[in-house]
Amino acid sequence: MKRIFPALRLSLLAAAISLAGAANAGFVTLYDQDFETPNTPPGFSNGYGSGYRDVSQQQVNDLYGNQPAGFAFAQAYTVETVLLRGTRAFGTGYSDPTGKGGNYAAGMLSTTQSDLLGLSFNVGAYGFFNFAIDVSSLGLDGIGGPFANDHTAPRFRFTLYDNPTGAPNTGSGAILGQGELLGTSSAINTLDWTHGVFSFDTSGATNGNVTLQLDLLEGGYAVFDNFLITASDEAGGGIPAVPVPAALWLFGSGLLGLFGASSIRKAKSA
Repeated sequence: MKRIFPALRLSLLAAAISLAGAANAGFVTLYDQDFETPNTPPGFSNGYGSGYRDVSQQQVNDLYGNQPAGFAFAQAYTVETVLLRGTRAFGTGYSDPTGKGGNYAAGMLSTTQSDLLGLSFNVGAYGFFNFAIDVSSLGLDGIGGPFANDHTAPRFRFTLYDNPTGAPNTGSGAILGQGELLGTSSAINTLDWTHGVFSFDTSGATNGNVTLQLDLLEGGYAVFDNFLITASDEAGGGIPAVPVPAALWLFGSGLLGLFGASSIRKAKSA
């Protein structure tokens, strides 16, 4: 039995390396943002310009621009950052049963004005633009908070535009793809996340430059979080489609632990 286990472990490691290589083939991650690390300075300024304890109307670029280096949002009106936890957010924080929101999310209005957020990238020669996102309805901690009285579920529209100049903008001109995501009408202080995955064909892009526009069509006020954006050879490349089964996740975590331990040993001996 002592001779079998080393051989089995080597086979498992080789299989894991092969699977990892296959999973990483044919796509590149363009953007990965969970809004948990606002730039400092200036840092999140609670209530800045909004009158609400849990919202800052600082420009999105002030808090999350240059993440990664050189990246910039474009926005129209008050796309803003929402504080989800702590004593300043709805008393002791919003209820988030799944924990997907963390400390911060970004929010926008569907009424009063047309809030828009644009993210611009170059997909190069890749044929598909893919992204995943979580959305939720939400009220704000203040008198007359912009939350639909009839608790209309949030409906987001995502549009991919051709962007020949490559300059950051909120999107205009030729549409390459479009989709919508309908969330749920949660309680005013509760986050009920709806996960969406989209893939748009970029073969019509002039030179690989594209802009993704986010627009909240209805629902009063809503937040979004956990961007993952990739460019790929095949639709959906690099975007997890379904949760990994628990057994496989534990197995994979174990293998990652082995690789990590090996790397640490090598670093210490260098």
